[in-house]
Amino acid sequence: MIQTVLPTDNILLNVEAKTSEEAIRLAGSVLVKNGYVEETYIEKMIEREQSLTTYMGNYIAIPHGTEESKEEVITSGISVLQIPNGVEFGNGNIVKVVFGIAGKNNEHLDLLSQIAILCSEEENVHKLIAASSKEELINMFSEVE
Repeated sequence: MIQTVLPTDNILLNVEAKTSEEAIRLAGSVLVKNGYVEETYIEKMIEREQSLTTYMGNYIAIPHGTEESKEEVITSGISVLQIPNGVEFGNGNIVKVVFGIAGKNNEHLDLLSQIAILCSEEENVHKLIAASSKEELINMFSEVE
């Protein structure tokens, strides 16, 4: 499923982000640029992060909009930022891979499930962080059922 909503245009490798907000804005801007969400969705992603962190452990964060932002989703999509040097997502939690998610009609639950399965193995997270090409990163999801 992720392969269908994760074209190479949605992946940014070797990104630098000084703050979690900067990382979230970047993940959101990829979704906006590629037609998945309205520009206002980015503010909803920030709002969501302020009320409840999207840090998931294992160097992963999955920012997404609030419940009210569903109307701003045009079609389901995902963006991936690889941040090898990491960025803090509060309380000393370092994130090296950010998955920006926008789901239409609860499709985000399937996306979250696939990400959770892949990233539950720390070895896979290290492979995502070390991926040297967008295709290599996408191919990791083809192994997740």
